[in-house]
Amino acid sequence: MHGYTDDKDAYLKRLRRIEGQVRGIARMIEDDKYCIDVLTQVSAATKALEAVALGLLDEHLKHCVTEAVAEGGAVADRKVAEASAAIARLVRS
Repeated sequence: MHGYTDDKDAYLKRLRRIEGQVRGIARMIEDDKYCIDVLTQVSAATKALEAVALGLLDEHLKHCVTEAVAEGGAVADRKVAEASAAIARLVRS
């Protein structure tokens, strides 16, 4: 079981909403909407994806990493390294 399992439906709902936002952005470009308006929508979609990513990261830390640390050893080291790499990717994006 993954850390986000309990909130899976909520994550899927948010991702479908983001998908709709992205389709809306494509329509805006097709309709030659003003650049700043398109960029505003891109920013909103980006922030929404970041919120999903941070939620998933939080769930991962609370569930997967916490369990691994309780086990200790190499499993814990791998999970902590994995979480650190995920955080680094989020910070770079």
